[in-house]
Amino acid sequence: MNLLSPAKINLFLQITGKRQNGYHDLFTLMCCISLYDTVSLSFGAKHTTLSCSDPEVPEDESNLAVKAANLFFRTVHKNEGVKIGIEKQIPVAAGLGGGSSNAATVLLGLNRFYGQPFPQNKLMSLGLSIGADVPFFIFRKPATATGIGEKLEPYEGLKLFQILLVCPKFAISTKEIYKSLNLELTKCNKKLNFIIFKKKIFNIEKHLCNDLEEITASICPDVNKAKEALLSHGAMGALMSGSGPAVFGIFPDFDKAQIAYNAILNKHNWKLFQAEMIA
Repeated sequence: MNLLSPAKINLFLQITGKRQNGYHDLFTLMCCISLYDTVSLSFGAKHTTLSCSDPEVPEDESNLAVKAANLFFRTVHKNEGVKIGIEKQIPVAAGLGGGSSNAATVLLGLNRFYGQPFPQNKLMSLGLSIGADVPFFIFRKPATATGIGEKLEPYEGLKLFQILLVCPKFAISTKEIYKSLNLELTKCNKKLNFIIFKKKIFNIEKHLCNDLEEITASICPDVNKAKEALLSHGAMGALMSGSGPAVFGIFPDFDKAQIAYNAILNKHNWKLFQAEMIA
């Protein structure tokens, strides 16, 4: 079984508090984009194993996809495993959710193969025990998320634009970025609140905001350079996704995004991906 595992972008990311267990409460708007890893599942194995095309990705039990498979089999009370192969396109540790997406894709694939033993809400609950972003990748629709990211509501007010993704070659530790966060200095609460936002159409000029961007940019200057490059080549708006350092530019159509892609491609030591937002 071969499955596509999409990346995501955060169009809005507000950190609203910190819990005693170290997790942060947030309010975010997420959307999948058409940049995919390919996850292959081979059944009939005694134990779960994983191989990945990217040497930076662990292939042991610390990998979220392996955790997802093992959790699925424990929950359905099957003493089985699966061989997982991941062909990586989504950059690692970039704020695009690749590991969480892979885990969600494994859960979805196993659930399909074994005759849908779990409804979507149960799969999302399983996914949450693996990582805060996993439920979103099971949900797979543009959504607002609150709590630690697990309370999802579909968001209808989003026009699907073309995306040009710039990925500086700089790995970010999400945990370290959150450790450096000063909640008194966050900026996105000035933009809107959750109740008002749910009733509005997403406005690129007004709503693009990420409370983590300034922290990541302080240790990875390419974040701001990437934003400047995208905006100077026609992006309607640009923002860092998640804890970064990936930065996306929003374009009205494919041709404008491609012109920017060609203009930026050879000027910097960045990975570039042209994609579109998907519903």
